[in-house]
Amino acid sequence: MAEGVVGMLILKLGSALAIEVIKVGTGKLCRQAKASSVVRLFGQIRDIKEELESMQSFLQEAERFKDTDNTTASFINKIRGLAFEIEDVVDEFTYKLEDKHGGFSVKIKRRFKRIRTWRRLSLKLRDIKLKLEDVDRRKARYDMRGIATEARNSDAHCRSTDQTSYFPVEENLVGIDESKNLLINWLTSDFQQENVISTVWGMGGVGKTTLVAHVYNTLKIDFDCAAWITVSKAYQVQDLLKQIIRELQKSDLKGELRVDIVDMEKRSLVEIIRDFLRGKKYLLVLDDVWGIDIWFKIRDAFPTNSTSRFVITSRIHDVALLATGNCMVELKPLEAHHSWELFCKEAFWKNENRICPEELQFLAQRFVDKCNGLPIAIACIGRLLSCKSQTHSEWEKLYKELEVQLTNNAILDVNIVLMVSLGDLPYILKNCFLHCIVFPEDYLIKRKRLIRHWVTAGFIRETEHKTMEEVAEGYLYELVNRCLLQVVERNESGRVRSCRMHDIIRLLALAKSNEERFCRVYDGRSSSAENTRRLSIQSANIEQLTLSSEVQLRAIYVFDNGLTIDSLKSFLKSFKLLSTLDLQGSKIRRLPNEIFDMFNLRFLGLRVRDTEVEDIPKTVGRLQKLEVLDAYNAKLLSLLESVATLRKLRYLYNLSITKVQREQCADLCNAIMNMTHLVSLAIMAINEKETLELEELCLPPTLSKLEIGGQLDKKRMPQIVSSFSDHENITLLALAFSKLDEDSFSCLLVLHGLRALWLDKAYEGKRLHFNAMAFPKLRLLSISDAPQLNDVVVEESALQRLVHLSLTNCPELKALPDGIEHLRTLEKLYLRGVSKDLTKKLQNKEKQMNAMIILRRSITSE
Repeated sequence: MAEGVVGMLILKLGSALAIEVIKVGTGKLCRQAKASSVVRLFGQIRDIKEELESMQSFLQEAERFKDTDNTTASFINKIRGLAFEIEDVVDEFTYKLEDKHGGFSVKIKRRFKRIRTWRRLSLKLRDIKLKLEDVDRRKARYDMRGIATEARNSDAHCRSTDQTSYFPVEENLVGIDESKNLLINWLTSDFQQENVISTVWGMGGVGKTTLVAHVYNTLKIDFDCAAWITVSKAYQVQDLLKQIIRELQKSDLKGELRVDIVDMEKRSLVEIIRDFLRGKKYLLVLDDVWGIDIWFKIRDAFPTNSTSRFVITSRIHDVALLATGNCMVELKPLEAHHSWELFCKEAFWKNENRICPEELQFLAQRFVDKCNGLPIAIACIGRLLSCKSQTHSEWEKLYKELEVQLTNNAILDVNIVLMVSLGDLPYILKNCFLHCIVFPEDYLIKRKRLIRHWVTAGFIRETEHKTMEEVAEGYLYELVNRCLLQVVERNESGRVRSCRMHDIIRLLALAKSNEERFCRVYDGRSSSAENTRRLSIQSANIEQLTLSSEVQLRAIYVFDNGLTIDSLKSFLKSFKLLSTLDLQGSKIRRLPNEIFDMFNLRFLGLRVRDTEVEDIPKTVGRLQKLEVLDAYNAKLLSLLESVATLRKLRYLYNLSITKVQREQCADLCNAIMNMTHLVSLAIMAINEKETLELEELCLPPTLSKLEIGGQLDKKRMPQIVSSFSDHENITLLALAFSKLDEDSFSCLLVLHGLRALWLDKAYEGKRLHFNAMAFPKLRLLSISDAPQLNDVVVEESALQRLVHLSLTNCPELKALPDGIEHLRTLEKLYLRGVSKDLTKKLQNKEKQMNAMIILRRSITSE
């Protein structure tokens, strides 16, 4: 994907030339440019940028043929190598041009050294430019598949990346009804039998995880607790047990699992799980298991005197034999009619009837035949075709490309289908997609983290009406649309919270990444990581890793918690031009000083929840190019002054202020008014009796999440709410200790964009009334610790999209909400701590309820 490398380089050259404009405008350039060396360098950068721009359109077409034409492949590899050389020169130039550290004497010495540096870099750029011109002349001499120089518009076949274009959330389950019914029967019948293991096995991409996930999401509410665990090939037993505890914590309403498990040994972890599960009915899924040993290493954690149901998915038949009795199902590739049905659902999802037009049926069937019944391949090619114009010529063009690939590659048809899907991506999306392989196999990729990586890597261009983060989120949805990333979890607003890359897709992406020198994954099995710009460290033994002096890494990602500070320290010395360093997966407690000499660093990931970094030194202020400092939970008290000097930090997105006193509110409101890019805001009073005077609060239009913990003046609620009632972007509101009554609560009904509303010890009224059209987009409503609440009324057309309703610790509530039958989208109703009268009514009428009522054993009237 050389066009991606060149495209990124053109953007970087444009940024470098912007520095020239600034320095010329301020007069600083003339003072530094001895013998016009700097001016000459800027001129050479401009010439090379123009040369690359003239090549870019050709490269976009050449990429289509490089796998089947050696001449084209050689040309592209040469351009890629030269692009990396140019990037090294430009990075060193801008890095030294903007380095201002040191005292007067240091600066004088540095000025003389730089005259030599400018001349050296100038000669190097001149040499590269000659090579570029030579490559361009050779391009004209040799026939490279008759590639047209008129390129496709890289975005022409890419749908709008706005979230609203996202493919329907529900999985397209086709051809697995029999297996689904078997699995449901095994999990729900004969609860007299205490422990049952069901297994689902079959080749990769056949739909095992899709099937089990559907059944799991349907049945988990019938169990006291449930957990889904994805098992990697290189699993560690302790990490697996910790993962089980974290998943079970989601079902832990009483707080039994609120323990610190970071440094806990295996025996203690086993005891915690066993004690929690004893006497409960629970469901546990182990997804993608590669060996039978895993079960024997963790089974002691599960009590034998409980009603347990286990589901194991695997590609290995021996693992499937762990099943109890005949509770084993083999998934096979889809039959022809099911393959066709799935293809039509994917390729024509925008059509209401999802029927293939008659003029495309012949070609459509040929595409389906190439997929050999494998759902993941059918989904990929279907999604790809859904991005194309539904014309015979457009589809035939893509099929011919597929045939060319098949003629010249002795690999499975299915892999070729997936490779064509990858090759169809616009170059910006290709970079974003390939970046996903820095995460380990089966890794849960958080949306926010991924977007931060893309932005600081330079993959994203800001548009007139969208921030880079909004553009990046659109790209994420496009990759999901094309079935190249799988959504694992969504938030209350329906946005992707986390995703994962399928194993088969990841293998192809890894091969493409190695070929393109995009990123190398070091897992301890290979000691070489040559010719790459990015390195993902997934093994602690980096002493064995060999890197030549010519390797100029731009990004390092650490995912192994055994990495020591000494090994990291020696490793980092060689990479002064590093722009991204993400240490979230390590367990180091102190940062090496070498990090703060990396003046080209733009991203530093130090989330304390993952890294255990105890403090961030003031020397972080030396990193003047830093755009993202992800230091969630770090000790920032000693850091504030240094952070203030980091002028290129993009924005403050998340702000949480605690121990706020009444007299501080006016200053706080004034400060927040200037935080123009704030997305999440939490304001917590010094104690639950402190009143927060927030009527002057003026929220930025970008804010989407607001949490307030403290008493609010009921009489001033209209003024408080009016300051942000016009913001459709506010999707989450959480209030605690607010002492609202029915009148003050009614002020909130103007927040039409809310998707989630939490009231925790925030409501003192006896009656809660939702009038018609109240909260039209709300999906989650949680009310807890409302001691006087005895009546909830829902008018018709109120809460039209509510999915989850939670009423806990409302001891006076003696009946279900009046009008609950109007909540046609309601899927879950959690009740705990309600009156005994209501508990009895529910037990008698559970089968008659329209909504799904979850009667947990913890329902009490205390």
